[in-house]
Amino acid sequence: MQTLGFLGPRGTHSEAAALFLRERIGSDAELRPYPDIFSVMQAVAEGETDCCVVPVENSLEGAVNVTMDTLAQMDDLAIERELIWDIHNQLMAKDADASSIRVIYSHPQPLAQCRQYLKEHFPNAKLISTESTAKAAELVANGERGAAAICTSRAGELYGLSAIATEIQDSMTNSTRFYQLRRRPVPVLNETESGRALIVCQIDGAQAGSLCAVLEEFASRGVNMTRIVSRPARTGLGVYIFFFDLEIEAGSSREPLEASIAAVRKKSFWLKDLGRFPVLEK
Repeated sequence: MQTLGFLGPRGTHSEAAALFLRERIGSDAELRPYPDIFSVMQAVAEGETDCCVVPVENSLEGAVNVTMDTLAQMDDLAIERELIWDIHNQLMAKDADASSIRVIYSHPQPLAQCRQYLKEHFPNAKLISTESTAKAAELVANGERGAAAICTSRAGELYGLSAIATEIQDSMTNSTRFYQLRRRPVPVLNETESGRALIVCQIDGAQAGSLCAVLEEFASRGVNMTRIVSRPARTGLGVYIFFFDLEIEAGSSREPLEASIAAVRKKSFWLKDLGRFPVLEK
């Protein structure tokens, strides 16, 4: 039986995304929780689990840096598919008495996604970061009263918590991009499917216009770049790597895409091709 890792424990947004993907693709994969994002990605790279689901970017808070950095560092991983997942954050506690809340637990991303709500309704509460939203629910369930967790409804149910407030994210368009990753090679995107390609590279930042020259390789061939993310290269201050999301249209020639990537490779110190993959939405 195939195995599918996710950021655990049970009740996280990552588990919800993994459950949806398993049903959508008709898989009977066994779900395996891991304590943090790096651990689940490492488990795939080392062959401990077949594939995993990890968050990559949130519409309110931007890139999930540990996912991006690990993708750049690990040579064995590639992207099988992408999922756009609507995020719903709930404030849960042992009882529904909002006036008693003194401390609020959650993963750093939901804490940031609910910043305005927390400032308005719980300005004096202590905010404590946890490894996951489900871990926050567990801490609240096993701790003293006066604590609450920002988590999923499923996590609240699993740990016997009641809702103080629902849908507390600062924007109702809050969504997260997830990648399903597995070891290379991954299935090739069918030419009748639309999707994306992702590459990461390091260019010569000391040379004026080097980034512009890379972007021109895409633009001159009509390749649409949907996202660019820069991250420290971890080799020295002011040295960066760049991630490029490139659009793939169903039925269109792949030659311009492949030619642009080949040209960018020649302009880079190194380039890693992370795959061609379909995009699912829920």
